[in-house]
Amino acid sequence: MRTQPAPLAVEERLADHDIKQAVERLFKLKKGVQANLLEVACREGIVELTGLTDSLLSRQRAEDLAKAVRGVRGVINEISVHTADLPNAELLCRVEIALMQDPATRGYKVCCHTHDGQVTVEGTLQSWAEEQLVLQVLKGVPGVRQLNNRLTVRGASLPKSDQDITALIQELLEWDIRVKSDLVHVRTTKGEVHLSGTVGTAAEHDQAVATAYVAGATRVDATELQVASWALDKELRSEKNQPKADADVAQAILDALRFDPRVDEQPLEVHVHNGVATLLGTIGNLRARDAAGQDAANVVGVGTVHNLLQVQHLHPSPDSIIQEHAQAALAHDAYLGRYAFTLAVKEGKVELYGTVGSHYEQERAAEVVAGVNHVAEVVNHVVLYDAENEVPESPLPSDTVVTAPESLGHLEPDDVLKDRIRTHFYWSAQLHDQDISVSVHDGRVTLTGTVDSALERRQAAAEAHACGAVEVNNHLNVRPAA
Repeated sequence: MRTQPAPLAVEERLADHDIKQAVERLFKLKKGVQANLLEVACREGIVELTGLTDSLLSRQRAEDLAKAVRGVRGVINEISVHTADLPNAELLCRVEIALMQDPATRGYKVCCHTHDGQVTVEGTLQSWAEEQLVLQVLKGVPGVRQLNNRLTVRGASLPKSDQDITALIQELLEWDIRVKSDLVHVRTTKGEVHLSGTVGTAAEHDQAVATAYVAGATRVDATELQVASWALDKELRSEKNQPKADADVAQAILDALRFDPRVDEQPLEVHVHNGVATLLGTIGNLRARDAAGQDAANVVGVGTVHNLLQVQHLHPSPDSIIQEHAQAALAHDAYLGRYAFTLAVKEGKVELYGTVGSHYEQERAAEVVAGVNHVAEVVNHVVLYDAENEVPESPLPSDTVVTAPESLGHLEPDDVLKDRIRTHFYWSAQLHDQDISVSVHDGRVTLTGTVDSALERRQAAAEAHACGAVEVNNHLNVRPAA
């Protein structure tokens, strides 16, 4: 086991008060949470969230955002969900439609009961990952205040012995770019997995637990897996940067796809050459195609993903039915229900138009439509409006870089935007120690420097957009393998 180094000198500045302010700034910056209704407290790196929100999805997003802040060791989520009262029958109808319309959950044998905004879900599933998909769909249904999980996980053809489970978890952790620490230790006893050691962030802690469940654990005990900022030290994460053989990377991608229930069982081809992964084959729905691309991007050694998977439906629905279901999915989404959208559908290809208030909502609109059965492609023409609600005269082409709502019509000084981005990077658990230079001209941000992996490269551009950049020119290089 590695010896724990002394904490870095910069960590002296990560006082609870500063962490609290960083979380509050992030809530105001990021969309999808009601920052003015939330209260943040922090003690010894443990953040407590209280206040009100209007959906379980927003409640979960607030917790996930807090865990992405440097210095946060854990989150206690006490946020209350207040929604409009719905008759039990109407809420049950919404819940059942949401499960039926999702390409992954529509085939699961689950049933729901509703009472005063509470949803109780029952049934038997093959894996923990399937269970999480069901819960995520239900969290996105407006009107759900509380979720009672009575699902049973039967388990599929997973490793039988404790030794096999331990070996698989260690292998999956080794290839997952989201878990960077080499200090995670795994022990399995009668199917129960015990995780110990140290990781650098609360999000990394959650990912390690999720990996253990995916690998077949009946229960995961992570009480001895600590979160400490010193574990972010790059010298302790050198193993992730070692050169990987193309064949090994390709096999790791196939393994990741095998454990993702969103990706159907049709055989897919994976080719890797010098860190460029190419996915080939046919797949049953657009959500599965996108999930496969993300799974590949999360594998160590992958710098670029060429997702050439073709969506192919055995029994495609008429365009009119696809349009009706997509329109309903947008109207019933916890974030997007207040907006009006126009859709044009031809042979399963959806052209999506509308105006929303944030880049986050713009991306979510495309994700919601992509999750509708028999959608083969989504072209996102959704645009943003400014603080004065001035709607652009015409939708932008799908390949145009959109403008963030803070920048439309009232461009702020470049130095203000630059300081906001640099402050945001400083408090990001993922980006704070990356070699990133930021320059701004007329609201257009250019990122230069070197980062550890493609994950940080993508994240830096996304965060600059969230900070209010008109557009982002991402010239970051990925550090070559040691």
